[in-house]
Amino acid sequence: MTVTGPMVGRRALITGGASGIGRACARRLAADGADVVVVDRDAAAAEAVAAELGGTAVAVDLSDLAAVDALDLDVDVLVNNAGLQHVAPVHEFPVDRFAYILRLMVEVPFRLARGALPHMYDEGWGRVVNISSIHGLRASAYKSAYVTAKHGLEGLSKVIALEGADKGVTSNCVNPAYVRTPLVEGQIADQAKAHGMSADEVVERVMLAPAAVKRLIEPEEVADAVAWLCSPAAASVTGTSLVMDGGWGAH
Repeated sequence: MTVTGPMVGRRALITGGASGIGRACARRLAADGADVVVVDRDAAAAEAVAAELGGTAVAVDLSDLAAVDALDLDVDVLVNNAGLQHVAPVHEFPVDRFAYILRLMVEVPFRLARGALPHMYDEGWGRVVNISSIHGLRASAYKSAYVTAKHGLEGLSKVIALEGADKGVTSNCVNPAYVRTPLVEGQIADQAKAHGMSADEVVERVMLAPAAVKRLIEPEEVADAVAWLCSPAAASVTGTSLVMDGGWGAH
């Protein structure tokens, strides 16, 4: 069967591509014709997604910076998605955990972009899409490392946008509120137990209290935004943040 779509002939690398938002992005970009590279520390899950999509699985722990630098980064699309959360007040936040989160969510995207940009520049076309968060634009208590990392990612994205503009490369962030991922569902379960609430009550009354739309975002919605940023329609969209926060920022 002949594959058609706006991404035919393009190679896309997605970090954290074996589950959640990353998997949805891999599926969406593959549907548009891209040759996807699924990067994840879970080798079996990465292989399963890659096999489903006819792509390539790369099992790597992104906190190993030497392994990051060794990746084949001749790609046309880079989706920086991998991340994690840790919740604690600043005065009790583990120092090593803070450093780990910043390494994974700021330094790794920098290193990946640094490695991928020369190929994009040579091709005269490239797309860097950073999966940020509403927390890249706003803060919440007890999430100092995550908020700091996402704010840093926003700045990195803008610098790449400015440097790549005359070389056919765009760089943008996608900023969702809470997305229905295994990470978030685990947080819901923990908070439901802690507050004596149902899962639905946690989502509406705790997690999405600042939002107007009281539902979790589906990973596929984020993937659609990523695909649009890679499409011809978004050729002039760069250095910005595509906010998907259900009205959180409207207050």
